[in-house]
Amino acid sequence: MRSKLILLLLLPLLLMVAGCHIYSFSGATIEGKTLNIHQLENKARNVEPSLASTLTDKLRSRILSQTGLSPVNKDDADYDMSGDITAYEVTVTGATNVQVASKNRLTMSVKITFKNRLNEKSNFSQTFTRFSDFDASQILDNVKAALIDDIGNQLADDIFNKAFVNW
Repeated sequence: MRSKLILLLLLPLLLMVAGCHIYSFSGATIEGKTLNIHQLENKARNVEPSLASTLTDKLRSRILSQTGLSPVNKDDADYDMSGDITAYEVTVTGATNVQVASKNRLTMSVKITFKNRLNEKSNFSQTFTRFSDFDASQILDNVKAALIDDIGNQLADDIFNKAFVNW
């Protein structure tokens, strides 16, 4: 009797999972099997030498860990992503009452072109921008690794969501 009750409770769940041929627990809808992520090009006015490879690696890691897609280096992949770093700049965001900077902001922008060869309605070309503030008393060279890591993660999340979750 108890095994029949358990079976009756699990049956609807099993039918739902078995009936879905396109699903993901990350919220992403993945129809394809292959992905080509091109190395980002750094076209920002201020160039940070390792930024292009760092952001490309973060983006690749985020997408591959959440989708199960196979990375390929060919033009006929189901999904193709390329882009340019268009901004890497520090600006003043806060000042004290004696007109001295109290906060600085590192802003990074990436223009991404995404091609979904299985569903052209999902294609896009869009610029994603994120920033992080830091105390003006800090030297950028001392905090830039942590800032780039933080901003890079945010950008990777935004791009992943646009490409595969459609937010």
